[in-house]
Amino acid sequence: MVAPTLAAAQARLAAVDARAYARTRNALDGAVTGLSPWITHGVLTLPQVLAGIAAAQPADQRIDGQHKLVFELGWRGYFQHVWSHRGDAILRSLHEGPLPDGAYARGVPLDVREARTGLPVIDQAVRTLYATGTLHNHARLWLASYLVHLRKVHWRSGAEWLIGHLLDGDVASNHLSWQWVAGTSSHKPYLFNADNVASHAPPAWHSPGTVLDVPYELLDRIARLPRPVPTQPLPQGVEEPPLLSSPPAALEFTSPDAALLQGRDIWLVHPWALGDLPAELPADTVVLGLVVNEVHNLRPWSAARWQFVGQRMAELTPHRWRATARDWRQVLQGARSVQTTGNLHLQRTLDTFATSRPAEALFPEVDRPCTSFSQWWTRVSRAPSPALLAALAPSRSGEPHESIDHPPARPGDRRPRWHRP
Repeated sequence: MVAPTLAAAQARLAAVDARAYARTRNALDGAVTGLSPWITHGVLTLPQVLAGIAAAQPADQRIDGQHKLVFELGWRGYFQHVWSHRGDAILRSLHEGPLPDGAYARGVPLDVREARTGLPVIDQAVRTLYATGTLHNHARLWLASYLVHLRKVHWRSGAEWLIGHLLDGDVASNHLSWQWVAGTSSHKPYLFNADNVASHAPPAWHSPGTVLDVPYELLDRIARLPRPVPTQPLPQGVEEPPLLSSPPAALEFTSPDAALLQGRDIWLVHPWALGDLPAELPADTVVLGLVVNEVHNLRPWSAARWQFVGQRMAELTPHRWRATARDWRQVLQGARSVQTTGNLHLQRTLDTFATSRPAEALFPEVDRPCTSFSQWWTRVSRAPSPALLAALAPSRSGEPHESIDHPPARPGDRRPRWHRP
């Protein structure tokens, strides 16, 4: 499993081979960064990620504003932009897909959950998800496409199932990617066949002679029919790990202690803000780990994800509490000040008892909502943020990096990348 420590994140940063990433990232055994769990949980910010990777590259392999890594980090920025403007609307179909919403079933079939569909690509994806807490971007796309377009499962049901098992589960990236696959936020559904799997995955994933071993034209017709494809589930599979709405007891989260907070300055660390503490905090600031029960009752997590968050939080503070939003409001009333780093996963709750600082952003804020990644990319490229310019500072050879003022006309793949990068 992924180590939650800052040291592990920094070691992973230093090991990224940007040239290999650009060349092989679409293959399941390609040189992906593996940084997404630390990014999702705020251990690393996007500026830190880009600056760290850029600094680790040889002088003759510099990263500029048109590098694939910058583009892929942009997808995370774009998804957050959409969520900030559209709010809970991203939890509903942004427009109709190949079929009306009512044509899709709610709930992920048991044979998929237990990795016994008989389709190697799907069963391998589910087994990998449960074993590691993560999946390559291609595997996420394949799993989502199979569920929505062949099994006729509503994208929201699949999105909620997947996010609970992912170490890097981010509502914006996850749910908007499912919508992209479903064709409810894009112009057409994302489809794949056995040849696509064979091109990007190891042999154990290949699925010749299956329902996927057909031309794309037939898959498109299937996607527009209301009937799910016939299945022949295997008799045995794997057991789905349970999803937990509260941290396991071994992580030692306790109930709030109001007496500790009276008249004190408080800094809250929460599951999406696990970076280093601000250097300017007064020495007597109480650093408090926060879990809001209602948030995790809505979207429970695997034990592995709780372990990732809980261990990192323990590096930051011995005071790790969980309570309802109402109890948090009451217990923090006696504090002199309460501050934290904001995050959309629980911002409405935080706003009732804390002052939130914005998280460090790599891309400039775009005030007007953008309806496509290309539209957003064009706007952020016109005036790169100071954070982006600093991350792409002059290389060790002293030569300046290229600007992103003029991004490529077709910046990379049309596929979104679920985990950024």
